Amino acid sequence: MLDIAPFLCQNPYKMPRRKSPGHVAKIRSKQNGKTYTSVLLRRSFREGPKVKHRTFGNITHLSPYLIEVIAQALRGETLVPVGQVFRSERSLPHGHAAAALGMLRQLGLDRTLAARRSRERDLAVALIVASALDPLPELATARTLDPPTATSTLGSLLDLDRVDENDLYAALDWLGRRQAAIETRLARKHLSEGSIVLYDVSSSRFTGRRCPLAARGYSRDGKRGTLQVVFGVLCSEEGCPVAVEVFEGNTADPKTLSAQVEKVRERFGLRRVVLVGDRGMLTDARIREDLIGLEGLSWITALRRADIRELFRSGTVQPSLFEERDLAEVRSPEFPGERLVVCRNPRTASDRRRRREELLAATEAGLAKLVEATRRASSPLRSERALIERSTRILDRYRTRKFFETETGRGHFAYRRREERIAAEADLDGFYVVRTNVPAADLDSPRAVAAYKRLGVVETAFRCFKTFSLQVRPIHHWRPDRVRAHFFLRMLAYHLEWHLRRRLAPLLFQEEDPAAALAARSSVVTPAVRSPRTRAKTAARKTEDGLPLHSYATLLRDLGTINRLTMRFPDSEHTFDQITDLTPVQSRAFDLLGVSPLS
Repeated sequence: MLDIAPFLCQNPYKMPRRKSPGHVAKIRSKQNGKTYTSVLLRRSFREGPKVKHRTFGNITHLSPYLIEVIAQALRGETLVPVGQVFRSERSLPHGHAAAALGMLRQLGLDRTLAARRSRERDLAVALIVASALDPLPELATARTLDPPTATSTLGSLLDLDRVDENDLYAALDWLGRRQAAIETRLARKHLSEGSIVLYDVSSSRFTGRRCPLAARGYSRDGKRGTLQVVFGVLCSEEGCPVAVEVFEGNTADPKTLSAQVEKVRERFGLRRVVLVGDRGMLTDARIREDLIGLEGLSWITALRRADIRELFRSGTVQPSLFEERDLAEVRSPEFPGERLVVCRNPRTASDRRRRREELLAATEAGLAKLVEATRRASSPLRSERALIERSTRILDRYRTRKFFETETGRGHFAYRRREERIAAEADLDGFYVVRTNVPAADLDSPRAVAAYKRLGVVETAFRCFKTFSLQVRPIHHWRPDRVRAHFFLRMLAYHLEWHLRRRLAPLLFQEEDPAAALAARSSVVTPAVRSPRTRAKTAARKTEDGLPLHSYATLLRDLGTINRLTMRFPDSEHTFDQITDLTPVQSRAFDLLGVSPLS
């Protein structure tokens, strides 16, 4: 047995004293009204009743770090290289994963997927968070989660052991099978009786040729002739996504509407809702066939330009009404039982006028070259067919065919503007008409216009779907069920991103007080403005407490610089984790999220 008695001391004053090697002393002095600090290397000793000091050197010029090292050594502390105490075994980005996963759990999205925890649920959660942070194909995502090749702490935060792409494909299929139940739970959280529901459709190019959903149709991205799929997103009035559905690539927008009406009324169980869709979605035919006669279902959309022109021609809308106002409600026998809210935005009018004049000028420049080609001395253009083809190509490029009249013959080409049509088009500049069957007692004219303009938040969702944020394409899946599950996964990732953006708004350039921004507008028809608070922080590029503003992407990258270090003691199996210190911006971000960086 080890005898520890020699190491114990009952009276420390009877211990043998060692001669002090010296100490570091900081001496302050004043000269000419200024205070100076000198760091001296000294040794103290006693002569009789007095304590005296002997100075060996002045080390003021050394760095504070070296001065502290010398002081510790003189105090008898043993200094060894850090590597001999412990070494850093691994470092993984941690902050962004902890923030996103903590937000997901706070929202209860994991319990929305399934009430009980399972490996499938954990893998599905990992897919959602990974898609929100760095969307990658399943093979690459598996490598970021698998412990030996992990590129973040997400896998360990979810206690995932080994993960391969087959596990993630199985989790994706599991998620797809539960889509209807999950969307219903999301709708219960974000929609209620009488809610305004936003719906819009977009398309995405398809990679491969073996999926039955892939077809050629109208491309919203301007990529004609490519295979694509069509997908529609249902959002709450605030823009929070609650459901997504994928259709064949040649499906027209109005054809997707009946499925959404059935989903809202039957699956979500909402009998009274206001469905908002654009003029290409809620057409007269769709309204008659899918909406009229459904009790409790109201709608808001807008008139096409031809219908607006007819309102002006019939005298239902008088331009003089808008000399001192920008909004007026009218009725028309062509739209029985409906309210028509006519709006005029002067800024939009001037923009349209400028844009049209630019297109007309560009068209004239192209047509003038054709005239010159017929008159040139060397090899003049004689073919009537070639002249027709080239002029048609120019007119279609700038979409100005209705504004020009052309005359073509062999070796002859002439054109002129149709000034009467240009003038008639200019009369409609800045006008748009919102149509709805919601009674005025339930929704007044400004609120109806505001609801229609809220469709812009669905466009924001589409931009996130199809750009660097979520990267819904390329789509590598072939099976229709897996393609639908792929879009559902991205919708859930955007659902998480939407909540992250709202919580982190004080640190971002985006609006953080929508109500104040709406109150700052002189009219609902005028362009949106930012609230005074948001304008102030954007102009200063700093928050109220002096922190630098970020975009959402740069703030995620900043949070990703919070690393989790795995430290190991030499010659030992014992390890411990250490989180790097947080910067003020990172601390503020976790405070806004209500999440601990250690989770």
